[in-house]
Amino acid sequence: MSQAATSANGAAQPAAEPVGDPQEPLGLLFRDLRSSAAGLSTREATRRLVVYGPNQLTRRGKRRWPGELVAQFTHPLALLLAAAAVLAVISGSPVLAAAIAAVIVLNAVFAFFQEQHAEHAVEALAAYLSSHAWVLRDGSRQEAEVANIVPGDVLIVEEGDRISADARLIAGSVEVDVSTLTGESQPVTRTAGQGDAKLALMQAEDMLFSGSACIGGEARAVVTATGMHTQIGRIAALSERVGRDSSPLEIQVKAVAKLIAIVAIVAALAFLPLGALAGLSVTAAISFAIGMLVANVPEGLLPTITLALAAGVQNLARRGAVVKRLSAVETLGSTTVICTDKTGTLTQNRMQVAGVWTPAGAGTCSEDGVLSWPATATAQAGTLARTLAATAARCCTAEVTDTGVSGDPTEVALVQLAAALDLPADHAAGRKTLFRFDPRLRLMTTIDAAPGSAERWVNTKGAPEAVLARSTRLATDADQTRPLTADDRRELARIIEGYARGGLRVLAVARRLLEVGSPLPTTRESAERDLCLLGVVALLDPPRPEAAAAIARTHLAGIRVLVVTGDNGTTATEIARRVGIGTGPAGSRTVSADALDAMSDPELDQLLLSGPELVFARSSPEAKLRIADALRTHGQVVAMTGDGVNDAPALRAADIGIAMGRSGTEVARQAATMVLTDDNFATIVNAVEEGRRVYDNVRKFILYIFTHAVPEIAPFLIFAISGGAIPLPLTVMQLLAIDLGTDTLPALALSRERAEPGIMARPPRPRGEGLIRPALLARAWGFLGVISAILVLTGFFVVLHGGGWHLHAATGPGSPLHRLYQQATTVAWLGIVACQVGAAFAARTERASLRSVGLTTNPLLLGGIAVEIAFAAALVYLPFMHAIFGTATPSPAQLALVLPYPFIVWGADEARRWLRRRESSPPADHTAGAGTDTAEKATVETERPDITPPPRSIPAAGTGSPTDLGHAASARP
Repeated sequence: MSQAATSANGAAQPAAEPVGDPQEPLGLLFRDLRSSAAGLSTREATRRLVVYGPNQLTRRGKRRWPGELVAQFTHPLALLLAAAAVLAVISGSPVLAAAIAAVIVLNAVFAFFQEQHAEHAVEALAAYLSSHAWVLRDGSRQEAEVANIVPGDVLIVEEGDRISADARLIAGSVEVDVSTLTGESQPVTRTAGQGDAKLALMQAEDMLFSGSACIGGEARAVVTATGMHTQIGRIAALSERVGRDSSPLEIQVKAVAKLIAIVAIVAALAFLPLGALAGLSVTAAISFAIGMLVANVPEGLLPTITLALAAGVQNLARRGAVVKRLSAVETLGSTTVICTDKTGTLTQNRMQVAGVWTPAGAGTCSEDGVLSWPATATAQAGTLARTLAATAARCCTAEVTDTGVSGDPTEVALVQLAAALDLPADHAAGRKTLFRFDPRLRLMTTIDAAPGSAERWVNTKGAPEAVLARSTRLATDADQTRPLTADDRRELARIIEGYARGGLRVLAVARRLLEVGSPLPTTRESAERDLCLLGVVALLDPPRPEAAAAIARTHLAGIRVLVVTGDNGTTATEIARRVGIGTGPAGSRTVSADALDAMSDPELDQLLLSGPELVFARSSPEAKLRIADALRTHGQVVAMTGDGVNDAPALRAADIGIAMGRSGTEVARQAATMVLTDDNFATIVNAVEEGRRVYDNVRKFILYIFTHAVPEIAPFLIFAISGGAIPLPLTVMQLLAIDLGTDTLPALALSRERAEPGIMARPPRPRGEGLIRPALLARAWGFLGVISAILVLTGFFVVLHGGGWHLHAATGPGSPLHRLYQQATTVAWLGIVACQVGAAFAARTERASLRSVGLTTNPLLLGGIAVEIAFAAALVYLPFMHAIFGTATPSPAQLALVLPYPFIVWGADEARRWLRRRESSPPADHTAGAGTDTAEKATVETERPDITPPPRSIPAAGTGSPTDLGHAASARP
């Protein structure tokens, strides 16, 4: 259903935008919306539905699949294949024409369905809207369809509800999960009357947004925006506006097709008058032109590229990356910049306690929860740590079950610490009061009864500065305290800063004993006062163990890594440093959201083109999109990771949008080009390597296909230049037999070649670099092709001359030399097949020797050559094939002519590569084998000591005296 109002005459009109500023005083907002706290009447809501349109996310300019399917048939290579089919019909071979047509259809349908998977981001966004909601209408509570909610309606929001429109709270308080919009996993509290017009709309403390979820509390809110005017609608609109540019491979394939077409047409037109001047008849001249076109149309190129990319997709899927667009495989190989998130991609997305500080000393915590203490710690350190851990575990909402602990990762880590110290981890039994985490206060507090006693404790955890502001005493033992002095506060600030510089999240823990018989505090203010600080807990989201090596491979490959995260800048920078980002000579620079917003486009361009690797902290959806656009403007090929709804526009704008398969939202997965099933940065690097391998292999089979274009064209040139005095060494049907019969399988096998040595030790190729470079053409046409053409024509003339042929001698049907002519064309045809075998082995490497990669390491190529030889034998020895292709069985002596051809072609290219290696003195080929790059490994190993994260050490604390709370507080953790 389209979001549009309908006029009286039935014409669709754009939906009106709601009036009023959502953050203006509530009285003015009610006035502008023409509503009240009692909501709307049903009659008024129905009228507004016509004005504002349904509360739905819609697609603008929805793609029409028939047109898209037709577009697959107008691809340049598809048109060339169609031309080949027409020529096959003209040449009298409807069977081959049908085969070519089948290839066109299969390729078009396959590519069409691959593309469709990436076009459903807006439909996925709609899944975040529920179907019904409770509203106040006609003065009473009513259930309404979400699509019929309008600005001015009053929503009733309760725990478990999916919020269905943007709204301003007018009564109550709720805890809301806004991760789908902001990417932040921490729930936030929204309370009526807490608004601050100076805050950005998304940070407003009395606003609710469509697509988020209420996980606690109850409230009423007046709707300020619906449908595409909501914040989630804005994201949908951004996703719609961001189009998809052609990938580098798609651009290059079109360029190849144009080159092939130009060569074919120019050759035909240029030599047509030459043949006529030489005495060719009109019929012969047309036959010559058809032959030139057929010889230049590589019928197997398009299916070979498609299947090579499909094979790359399958390989990536096995390695944890699901690619939804075939051409994206190659685009990955040309990546120059990776913009990665931190949480879950570079890190393990699980918090664990790294250390504990108490006034008696600071200890480090192993991954299994074992605390160790330095010699400077006093005997009270262990006791205080147990008290701190028990208090922190009680001040949690994590669910403890027989199968484990679930909930917020930070709280899970605190509960696991308590369990490792054999302390009760179940907080539910003694819970009296819960004040949920308030993001404004950055505090959470519970009131719990002590097990086995009448004592009741206020337990508080939160940001250290917030807890310290409410603390007046400091614990010196489990049951002893003293006043918290100004010197203590300064020393604590140093300790906390030291932890923060180490990339650790720090929580302070405090408590207060309530007087026996006193009433329980009913407000946060009355509970969170006169606290006694027990200490602080330092938590770490550990880097993935394989992340450092993956970053090292990325740098070795000449790819720059930028961290674009919604997290705190200090933490993100330290995690980046630990995995090797920004550890090079250029260093790194951290850019806050405010600093980025203040930059002009030229300033951002200058920053992105500068040397340091960058960490963008607290990034918004627009910031990610802006960064991706700026990089691509300067010719960078950008891979961008993301997991939230807010990441969808940037994922679509990047050359490669990479979504998280485990932690990501469905919207992100739909908008992305690639989905990581393991959420692992190392998988991105593997995908880049696979993309480079696929691109190299595409060039290998293009070299292979282009090589035998020369021996296919040369016979027609000889025929034209001689004015028909020399009969055609090949017929059009024989050319089609090569292009569709013997060409495809070896070319497909070349697309499965393993990566050549050093593939990840070279810089990315420039975005505009051609798939076909002059060096490739020189090797294919000027070297391998010329050698093949000489061999083919030599075989043809040797057979003809040996049988008594001379210039202008008749060789047509019924003439005495007709069978000799058929044998000569058969030998020429077999010569091309034999040269193909040699060219296939030569094309396997660009610089390395065949011995270095192994003769038998590509069994598919050996199988393809075997099938090629079997087809050639059938065409030569089966009588019914003679009638179709104009061949004849050669004598043993004639057959012996072509047997050395593969070795001559391959041997010549092997010698050429040996000379190139000798001139440039590259690393010895024997250091790599079977696709393993020893040189690359050695480089990574050499750099690894510089990028391996340091041991997780926590600043040692002092003895617990008032002025010696942490001697090493300023040391780097």
